[in-house]
Amino acid sequence: MKSFITISTLTALLAVSVFAVQTTHPSKKAFTKPYDGLNDEQIDLSMLGKSFFRIPWVEAPSATTARDGLGPLFNANSCISCHPNNALGSLFTKDGNISRSVVVRLSIDSNNSQEHQALMQQQGFVPHPVYGAQLAINGVKDVPFEGRLKVVYEQKKVVYPDGDMVYLNVPHYSLIDLNYGEISKQTHISVRKAPALVGLGYVDAISDEAILANEDVNDANKDGISGRVNWVYSKEKGGLAVGKYTYKASAPTVKNQIANAFFNDMSLTTSFYGKDNCTSYQKECLNAPHGRDEVDVPDLRLDAIDFYLKHLKVPVVENKDAKAEQLFEQIGCTSCHIPSLSSSKGKPVYVYSDFLLHDMGEELSDGRVEFMAQANEWRTAPLWGINSYDKAIGQSAEYLHDGRAKSLEEAILWHGGEALNAKKAFMNLAKQDREKLLKFLGEL
Repeated sequence: MKSFITISTLTALLAVSVFAVQTTHPSKKAFTKPYDGLNDEQIDLSMLGKSFFRIPWVEAPSATTARDGLGPLFNANSCISCHPNNALGSLFTKDGNISRSVVVRLSIDSNNSQEHQALMQQQGFVPHPVYGAQLAINGVKDVPFEGRLKVVYEQKKVVYPDGDMVYLNVPHYSLIDLNYGEISKQTHISVRKAPALVGLGYVDAISDEAILANEDVNDANKDGISGRVNWVYSKEKGGLAVGKYTYKASAPTVKNQIANAFFNDMSLTTSFYGKDNCTSYQKECLNAPHGRDEVDVPDLRLDAIDFYLKHLKVPVVENKDAKAEQLFEQIGCTSCHIPSLSSSKGKPVYVYSDFLLHDMGEELSDGRVEFMAQANEWRTAPLWGINSYDKAIGQSAEYLHDGRAKSLEEAILWHGGEALNAKKAFMNLAKQDREKLLKFLGEL
């Protein structure tokens, strides 16, 4: 690997045209295969990004010259620890503890003060004044961690018209072992599980026009679906942009989302976030040693990670059932899970999403606003790479933003709001058709 990559060559290295989706066979490593056709310098850049994505960061002071600055408050010490094999995280570890892949986002309602209005404009939410935007489960030496998540499940029975029954797990969340004081009941606690890093380069290539074309804010066509774009603040553009990434489409670019993760999960500074994630109430955090450099993750490294993640292949669909796909459309799923969108090159990207916000019902509401996304609104989840989830993480995958759904069937049964009619149509299918449809989704 070359010892460095200069800024003068970086722009050219990042400009890799997307013409056709590159695929690999479903497997444990399906999300880790780089594009074919990269030149030597691009391979070097990808390897550099992979290195900073996988190797753990350490707290300062350290003899390490490139990976110190972790914390003072943090959840994990590497990206890969939350995204095993670049796949989605799991809710629990094998010994039954809550996984590091699960984070707790915290926010409070805006009081419309100038301070809160600025936060809403720049961040999309108002963080908790003491605990900040995300609960930290770890702290470096002499810095108390913030707290831990506790979850208790209550079972809810769902009965199909044909008499079949499914039990859903209704989560009840609370925070324990809080080291900086109790949190008021007015605080919004949103539990999020790390998503799979599938096809990020192809999502990046989807044009804004293709997303905006499906927007129907006022349900003008009276189909019960009123998807809308989440317009978010882009630090790169210095203004509003179409949100594509995260569960509420609150990040406009992959690079922006990487910087968010570095800040919230590891308290690593970047050009996006110049300070550690301490609040003014956390004196030990504020007084902790800092990394040797002013910025823990300079743009060259941030761009390398961005390049690595945006140039990974997508697991191919090997056994697509045309009749099952017709059922998927027939019951209304494709109103939101649109099979393909056009890239900026005019090529289709088969992502099964519209990247719009939709009301998913009160049962999935987390109380949290993110820019234009209201508490009960979520981005339509892209449906690809599912055929490799179990293989990549070595256990059964969990679905939805907080992993409450232990199967694709449960994920469908949690749909409400605008998706209620599609859910009812699914439940009214003959059992063999339901099974056919679930098999189709599992092979995407």
